[in-house]
Amino acid sequence: MTRAEPAEAGLALAPGSRVGIIAGGGSLPVEVADGLVKHGIAPFIIIAAGEVDREADFAAYDQEKLALEDIGLLLPLLKRHGITHLVLAGEIKRRPRLSKIRPTLGLLAIIPSLIRALRRGDDGLLKVLTRGLETRGVKVVGAHEVVPELTAGEGPLTVTEPNQSDWRDIEAARRAAKAIGALDIGQAAIAIGGRTIALEGIEGTAGLLDRTRELRGHGRLAGKARGVLVKCAKPGQELRADLPSIGPQTIEAAHAAGLAGIAVEAGRSLILEGPATIARANALGLFIVGLPTELANGGAG
Repeated sequence: MTRAEPAEAGLALAPGSRVGIIAGGGSLPVEVADGLVKHGIAPFIIIAAGEVDREADFAAYDQEKLALEDIGLLLPLLKRHGITHLVLAGEIKRRPRLSKIRPTLGLLAIIPSLIRALRRGDDGLLKVLTRGLETRGVKVVGAHEVVPELTAGEGPLTVTEPNQSDWRDIEAARRAAKAIGALDIGQAAIAIGGRTIALEGIEGTAGLLDRTRELRGHGRLAGKARGVLVKCAKPGQELRADLPSIGPQTIEAAHAAGLAGIAVEAGRSLILEGPATIARANALGLFIVGLPTELANGGAG
């Protein structure tokens, strides 16, 4: 098994429904759009201005561009195009500058909540945005709900599997990832030799892996072989946005950092460019394993 088994095709949409995608950076919004088409759903793309690095891949889709500071115009845009369901997909590298936000009547009502959410962190902001849209008639859905074939399956997904010492590292990194997730800091941790050696911060997983590679290069991890990256959803996370994800670049960076493999939550993590990601891990001898949700959340596995 390399992937989770796809669920029944996509959303059960009522007549007249339409799915929109707020597209950020990376391959996820492209894969969600293409996956929806395979399920017979033609999406409308809202391009987050300055964030999308694969605009050409959306050329065939109906679309509009929206600046982050024009977030108050999002609901009128959705209503204008008949969007009933919305997927938030892709990386947004910066937050909107409050001083530059164009006020609208609808936005003014939630400005206090928006300010509090910005102070709480990324997940708080996503929850406020989601709640605000749903109270105004737009259903927010997750990428894993509309294109379930993107989610990680349970168990070993590669030819190589974790050994006994790798499982000790997986458990140590899982506990650390859940701890920083509870503080809305990050979703990932790296453990080597049974102890956590690095935590994900604002720089993301790529930065975490770069730091680990540098630690090895500087001799700080001398004599410590192998090691594991674990990515988990934050406790209480809004699962309809910002699910943990890995892709081919994650595999390359994990290999460069000297790690033996990667563990993610089955059904609650995304494997981007799936065939290429699995193939590259196999070629480099890394394992990818999907953790049962009860184990990833700290229960008996």
